[in-house]
Amino acid sequence: MKNKSTLIRLIRLVLSNYRFTCLTVAVCIVITSVTTLASTLFTRTLIDDYIIPLTQVNNPEYASLAQTLFKLALILLVGVICSYTYNRLMVNVSQGTMLRLRTDMFKHMQQLPLSYFDGHPHGEIMSRYTNDVDTLRQMISQSLPQALNSIITLTVTLASMIALSIPLTAVSVVMAILMAVTTTKLGKRSRKHFKIQQQKIADVNGYIEEMMTGQKVVKVFCHEDEAIEQFEQINETLREGTYQANRIANIVMPVNGNLGQLSYVLIGVAGAALILNGHIDMTLGTLVAFLTLNKSFARPIANISQQINSVLNAAVGAERVFSVIDEKPESDDGDVELVNAAQASNGFLLPVIQRTGTWAWKVPATSSADGKPRFIKVDGGVEFKNVDFGYTPEKTVLHDITINAMPDQKIAFVGGTGAGKTTITNLINRFYDIGAGSITYDGIDISRIRKPDLRHSLGIVLQETQLFTGTVLDNIRYGRLDATDQDCIEAAKLVNADGFIRRLSNGYHTVIDADGGNLSQGERQLLAVARAAVGDPPVLILDEATSSIDTRTEIMVQRGMDSLMKGRTTFVIAHRLSTVRNADCIIVLDHGHIVEFGTHDNLMAQQGAYYRLYTGHEIA
Repeated sequence: MKNKSTLIRLIRLVLSNYRFTCLTVAVCIVITSVTTLASTLFTRTLIDDYIIPLTQVNNPEYASLAQTLFKLALILLVGVICSYTYNRLMVNVSQGTMLRLRTDMFKHMQQLPLSYFDGHPHGEIMSRYTNDVDTLRQMISQSLPQALNSIITLTVTLASMIALSIPLTAVSVVMAILMAVTTTKLGKRSRKHFKIQQQKIADVNGYIEEMMTGQKVVKVFCHEDEAIEQFEQINETLREGTYQANRIANIVMPVNGNLGQLSYVLIGVAGAALILNGHIDMTLGTLVAFLTLNKSFARPIANISQQINSVLNAAVGAERVFSVIDEKPESDDGDVELVNAAQASNGFLLPVIQRTGTWAWKVPATSSADGKPRFIKVDGGVEFKNVDFGYTPEKTVLHDITINAMPDQKIAFVGGTGAGKTTITNLINRFYDIGAGSITYDGIDISRIRKPDLRHSLGIVLQETQLFTGTVLDNIRYGRLDATDQDCIEAAKLVNADGFIRRLSNGYHTVIDADGGNLSQGERQLLAVARAAVGDPPVLILDEATSSIDTRTEIMVQRGMDSLMKGRTTFVIAHRLSTVRNADCIIVLDHGHIVEFGTHDNLMAQQGAYYRLYTGHEIA
C-alpha cells in the first residue's frame, strides 16, 4: 500500500510540471498503438483479399496490392515518428523531474536540523541523491511510457479481438488473467527484497565515503587489509540483497513468456477447429491476424513483467527520496530581527539599509505597549540560567548551567573530553534547543530571535575546519556574502593570514581544492579565522581555533584574534590552557556540570580542578 501511494505521488509530481508534455506523449502512444494494430489487421486483408484470390487467377493484378502496401507504409511511418517523439519527450520529462527532485531535496536539506545529520551517515544521504534518484529516472523515462503503451495496446487489441472472434478472445483473456496473477504474486514476494537492496547500496556508499574521508588515518595505522575485509563483508551483503531481490522478479518474465506461448498454441488449435467445422466468421486470414493479436495482447503483460524490477526499485527509491523531503524542517518561531542601525540625534536607534557597524534587535510592535517596534542595541550580553540539555531525552549532558557573559567579556570553557564545552556553544547558535532553563541574548530569549538573524550576529571558528571549492577570497567571503575583496583582505591581515595567502600561486585568487586539501592544516585554520573576522560580529565563538597551528603561527594568530576580540563578547573553547590565561572568566566543566569558575589566578590559587588541568596532574 505504501509503495502504491509513493508511486501515485511520483506520478502526480510528474503531471504537475509536465501536464501538456505528458498529454502529447499519451497521444503519440495511442497513435503508435493504432498504427501497430493497423499493420496486424492488414494480415487478414492480405491473406483473404489478395493472396488467396491471386492464387486462383491466371493473370494476377498486383497494382491494387502495391497501392495498399504503400498506404500501410505511410501509416507505419507515422507510427515510427510518434514513437520517436514520445521517447524523446520522456527523456526531457525524466531529466526535468530528477532536476526538480534533487533541487527540492537540497533546498529542504538546508532547512533540516543538525540532529538529522547526526543520525544519518553522509554517504547514505548521498546515495539518495545519486542511486535512488537514478532509479526514478529509469522508471519515468522507460517504465511509465511502456506501462501506458501496454494499457492502450491491451485496450485496442482486446477490442479488435472481440470483433474478430469472441470464442478465441475468451481463451486469450483467461491466459492473460493467469499471467497477471502470476506477475502480481511474484512481485509482492520480491518487493521487500528491493527495499533491502536500496539500503545495502546506501551502506556501501556510506562506507566508501567514510574511508575516503579517513584515508590518512587508515594508512597511518596500516588498516588497509582490515578496511578491505570490512568492505568485502558490506559488499557481500549488497550482493546477497540484490540476488534475493532479483531472484524472484527474474522468474516473472520467463514464466509469462511460456504462458504466452501456451496461449498462442491454444488459439491456433481452437481457430483451426473452428475453420474445419465451417465456422462462418473464421477464415485463414482471420486466424493468422488473431494469432498476431494474441501475441500483441500477451506482450504488454510480458512488458510489465520485464519492468517489474524497475518499478519496484523506483518505488523504494522514491520512498527514500520523499522521506528526506518530508523530514520535519528545523523549527523557527522567532519574531525578533537583526537590523543595521544608526543613532539619531535624540539618542534613539533607527533602522537603516546601509551597513553602519552598529546592530540592533528589532522587537515587533506586538511586544510594545505603544504599538511600535522597539530597537535594542546588540551589545553581546549572553546569559544561561539553569539550563539542562540532552541530545536525546534519555540522556542529559548539561546540568543546571548558569553563565552570565557581559558585553566585551572573554569567557573560556575548559575541561576533559565530553565535558560539554562544544555543546554549550551549539546551544548559543540554537543548533539544538534546550530542555529546561533559558538563554538570553541582550536580555531577549534566543527562542524569540529568528535563527538566521541570531547566527548572523555570531562569528564562529569551528574545531573542524571546513573549506569549500573556490578561491581564497570566496572562502573568506563566506563569512559575509556582501563583503568586498578589500574587506576580505583586511580580515586576512587582521588574523595574520595575508602573508601565506600572497605566497600562494595566485594569491587571493588561488583556487582551493575540496576541503582545502592543497593547504596545510594551519593555513586552513587561518582562513577559517579570517572568515569569522570578515563578518565583524558582536559575538565570537572560538572552538579550539588554534588547535592545528604551530606555536610560532599561534602567536601571530593570537595577536590578530586579540584585536578581533576587542569590543566583542567572546566564548573560547580551549585544550591549550595557556591560550585562555587572560580570559575574564574561565569556566571548568566536568560531565556537563560547572565545577569551577573564575580568573586564571583565582582558580590556580584554589588548587582545584583547573589547577590539576593546568599543571598536568589531569589530562584535558
